[in-house]
Amino acid sequence: MLMKMLAAGGLPPLTDGIRGADADNPGGYYEFEKVKQLEKDTTWLESAKGKVVKVISQLLDQLPLHKPYKIVFVLRKMDEILASQRAMLARRGQPSDRVSDVEMAAAFGRHLNAVQQWLAEHPQMEVLYVNYAAVLRDPLATSHEIKTFLARPLDVRQMASVVDESLYRQRIS
Repeated sequence: MLMKMLAAGGLPPLTDGIRGADADNPGGYYEFEKVKQLEKDTTWLESAKGKVVKVISQLLDQLPLHKPYKIVFVLRKMDEILASQRAMLARRGQPSDRVSDVEMAAAFGRHLNAVQQWLAEHPQMEVLYVNYAAVLRDPLATSHEIKTFLARPLDVRQMASVVDESLYRQRIS
């Protein structure tokens, strides 16, 4: 959702089109496979200048520390993340009960705390935390926040227009 918003707002995404849209993400994934190799190869980062790149939280600490970054980090309720993962695994015919939700929530919670601490310790990593539910509740307000944070001439109305609340399928109040 966030990558689609940024692209609609006028920031070109760095993607390779390898992972296409599917039932889990009908809007597409906006991914770049080389991101998964950050630990071994960062040469592609030069081609990312002026673009947005999706980097999962587990790989943020692999970014070269001699460069500045603006990171828009989406936060979501843990029970919604777990429900989404279960639904995705079920659609793919894969088991979703290998690790209990309690164990998974604890592990992911520890990871998230560690990532946030690491980001706070690195001033070259400017971070805007965005709440997933808030984006869906008021996409225009969030789009304005993102535009201000990135200090780029983004089209906030276009950004807000691509938010599809029908894709909030694992909503837990």
